[in-house]
Amino acid sequence: MNGIFLDSAGLIALWNRRDQWHEAAASAFGRFPRDVALVTTSYVLAECANAFSRSDLRNLLVALGERLEAEHALIFPTEIDWREAWTRFSREHPGSPSLIDQLSFAVMHRLGLSRAFTNDQHFGTAGFEVLF
Repeated sequence: MNGIFLDSAGLIALWNRRDQWHEAAASAFGRFPRDVALVTTSYVLAECANAFSRSDLRNLLVALGERLEAEHALIFPTEIDWREAWTRFSREHPGSPSLIDQLSFAVMHRLGLSRAFTNDQHFGTAGFEVLF
């Protein structure tokens, strides 16, 4: 699949103008081709929902979630994705990728995605292209 995986770090930086990475995220997002497929997981959406629950940015997230779901681009990790992510998470040390990152990696591998809208270097270490 030729698309871009949306990570919570990217979405939070894009929408929160006070985020230290806002300018870099907005610039990177603005360079995406109009027809590129945007994909994320239900877990990333939940992570963003926690961050935006008490903010007006909540409405942007709801709209994105509805759009992704309508486009079949909101991915619900499989049991195999979960087991792979949990195994990797449980073997790592503090400071390693989070469980949600590990789930993102598993889904990205399964879908053949190589680019992530994030500045989280864990994605780079895992072999993905970090876009800002």
